[in-house]
Amino acid sequence: MHALLLLCPLMLLACHHRQLRPPPPPLLRGLAPVKQKQQPGTVEAMLGSLHHHSSSSDTDNNNDNKNGSNSSGGVLAAAAVPSARDLVLASADLLQRGDLPAARRAAGVLLSAASPRADAADRLAYHFARALALRADARAAAGRVALAPGLVSAAARPASSAAYLAFNQIAPFLRFAHLTANQAILDAVEGARRIHILDLDAAHGVQWPPLLQAIAERADPAAGPPEVRITGAGADRDTLLRTGSRLRAFARSIQLPFHFTPLLLSCAATHQQVASGSTTTASSGATNLELHPDETLAVNCIMFLHKLGGQDEVAAFLKWVKAMAPAVVTIAERETIGGGYDRIDDLPQRAAVAMDHYSAVFEALEATVPPGSRERLAVEQEVLGREIEASLGPTGGRWWRGLERWGAAARAAGFAVRPLSAFAVSQARLLLRLHYPSEGYLVQEARGACFLGWQTRPLLSVSSWQ
Repeated sequence: MHALLLLCPLMLLACHHRQLRPPPPPLLRGLAPVKQKQQPGTVEAMLGSLHHHSSSSDTDNNNDNKNGSNSSGGVLAAAAVPSARDLVLASADLLQRGDLPAARRAAGVLLSAASPRADAADRLAYHFARALALRADARAAAGRVALAPGLVSAAARPASSAAYLAFNQIAPFLRFAHLTANQAILDAVEGARRIHILDLDAAHGVQWPPLLQAIAERADPAAGPPEVRITGAGADRDTLLRTGSRLRAFARSIQLPFHFTPLLLSCAATHQQVASGSTTTASSGATNLELHPDETLAVNCIMFLHKLGGQDEVAAFLKWVKAMAPAVVTIAERETIGGGYDRIDDLPQRAAVAMDHYSAVFEALEATVPPGSRERLAVEQEVLGREIEASLGPTGGRWWRGLERWGAAARAAGFAVRPLSAFAVSQARLLLRLHYPSEGYLVQEARGACFLGWQTRPLLSVSSWQ
């Protein structure tokens, strides 16, 4: 508490966000924006207090102790204690202004007070404070500014397969995206004898066994099952090779003709590689993406588009995909209250938008996963913590475009929406009822897409295009 009182002027930084979001209509019917509390004060006064608090706080505290009869001062101090959200936004504001020591101190207060094992709000504050501290440390290291003992970034390495699979089990987000996209692909390739799926973020391949089984079961007994080829893209060679081995073994078990081709994409140049068609096989030399004219192509973009660069890179990628004439393109991306943003360069605003999104995710896990769950701890540290860190990183401003803007980019590239079937939507609802029984989750269909939300907040959308 003493540390919080020392930094209580940071609360006033919230006024810097004059209006973090305009109040556009929500993406989902019945999903209303969360109202933000406004904090009074001036940024200049707060910053001035923060800059010299190290030298003056002890004197001020001693004077306060000597004048304990000043009850009004005590009331003001108690009222000025900032919330965790205020400190996150204050740290983001100071980081954007270039005051790295003050930004690191603000993040450090939360890191020392919050815990990754407490309630949802505490865990959320911890991960945002850690992400901001890491960014401050990185900028300080680049400028050779000494701050505090450094933290180790987790965003540079992939989540463990155990954490990824645990996330798939305890939260519906990935399974909702996979199930809904799979149904769109299944509808689009019906009757095809040779099917090619280009998966631009194959990861551990958990999306594909249900689809392969559905294709095998729907096959005409007289003609036999069709041939399926998956090109799985990713940045980690070993993960892709293991994914291919597992999928080949599964396809053999259901007697489905199957091929898997790993496609390496550099993390640093993913959008240039993909947009130009310049890729590398996991086995050896450079090669272009292999397409066969007698195959029916499906392109799968699950949590992928936000990794590309600005509008030019997204446009180039979508035009490249359009030139391949796919039967269907599936897109799943995060949603946010207010309909999304082309790009958020203002770091405090981006932190506020990200906090709104992830507070709903953490609340959902709090309500549906038992307290003390080791799986939840692993998911929040290795999956969600990495996402939060990346969302506040240099390219994180592109995360929150939302369906409206992704859809506009797809239409500009020549695509038209391919409405999801009623069966796809009913399957998504059934998934929640059977595996994630909670009144908090909400599935709705709008504008040909399917949305997953928690209570009043949209979190994820899945759409298909042709």
